[in-house]
Amino acid sequence: MEMHFIFSDKVVLLFDFWSVHSPAGMALSVLVVLLLAVLYENIKFGKVKLLHHALVNMSTSTSQQHEGTDQDSSSSESLPVSRPRLRWFLCHFGHSLIHVAQVVIGYFVMLAVMSYNTWIFLGVVLGSAVGYYLAYPLLSIG
Repeated sequence: MEMHFIFSDKVVLLFDFWSVHSPAGMALSVLVVLLLAVLYENIKFGKVKLLHHALVNMSTSTSQQHEGTDQDSSSSESLPVSRPRLRWFLCHFGHSLIHVAQVVIGYFVMLAVMSYNTWIFLGVVLGSAVGYYLAYPLLSIG
């Protein structure tokens, strides 16, 4: 295995079955790695947006629940205390799954770069740039 970047159309990426031996195969592999890098950037920004949305909704629902219990303190039909905890647990569980997906894709991209193939490296760099360009405006929307 080469320990420096090389321009070649022959490489084994991530798994033994992903063996590239032709320029067309290299172009397809670069496209796949590029899309993985775009997906990684979108997951990263999506996770931040989702966390912000969840925190805003959790604080809004908590303040509405406190207002409702202050007005109807004698009412026995108040929401159970465990409901916000269940929502928090489900939200946290969902964020954890998204984080695991982000980490797995990130390691796949890192291991692809560690093939020391310059074409794959350029695909990752271009994919990260395109992913950032596409995902960054989503932070300001909403």
